[in-house]
Amino acid sequence: MVTQLQSPDKSNIIYPDDNGEPMSDNTEQFRLIVWIKENSELLFANDPNVFVAGDLLWYPVEGNNKLCQAPDVMVVFGRPKGYRGSYQQWKEDGIAPQVVFEIWSPGNRPAPMIQKFKFYERYGVEEYYLYDPQSLELTGWQRQAEQLEAIEQIDGWISPRLGVRFQLSDKGLEMFDPSGEPFMSFVELAQLRREAQARAIEAEQLRQQAEQLQQQAEQRATETEALLEQERSRSQALESRLREMGIDPNQL
Repeated sequence: MVTQLQSPDKSNIIYPDDNGEPMSDNTEQFRLIVWIKENSELLFANDPNVFVAGDLLWYPVEGNNKLCQAPDVMVVFGRPKGYRGSYQQWKEDGIAPQVVFEIWSPGNRPAPMIQKFKFYERYGVEEYYLYDPQSLELTGWQRQAEQLEAIEQIDGWISPRLGVRFQLSDKGLEMFDPSGEPFMSFVELAQLRREAQARAIEAEQLRQQAEQLQQQAEQRATETEALLEQERSRSQALESRLREMGIDPNQL
């Protein structure tokens, strides 16, 4: 007698939204994740079909809820923005995240990071960037056929997908958008906004002052013209009076 095993119904499989691991191990790692994620989102804010997420579980294969990774930041071209509890690739037209970022932390170990690399390589990531804030080292890989190949010169490298330029300095990783503007933190952007608002208020005050000065100048010009007109009228009246008296004003 042969017993046929029934495959589990894929529709009943639960894909957890949480893998139980923290988003970051320290404030610097968290800062960098938010910095890259928010600036990447800002970069494509006007494109409804670029999805950016941070620490979101990515399931590449339907039916396998054990096979997943949660990139610190991932950017997906060709998928709409919006809420997701996890990124289930078979529900996303089969599109894998094209760009992923990982921030190395003291809690990371080589073996899991190698597993992440193999995962990204196997399931279609086109660009993978790994930054270590302690050593200030950035490593990048770009897909060549079926493999992720190391980018030899990462300092000054421009991401083919993002159009973002990477630069390394004594301060660490810097990133610049296609227009050359640097990635900024929320605090830096807020400070710039406040400075711009202050300059706008100052410019408006100067405009109002200039307008008041112009109005005052016009008023003085009008008053001066009125005085001159009064003097001309008095002069003409005096001339008329002298002539009536038989005196030629020009002979005086």
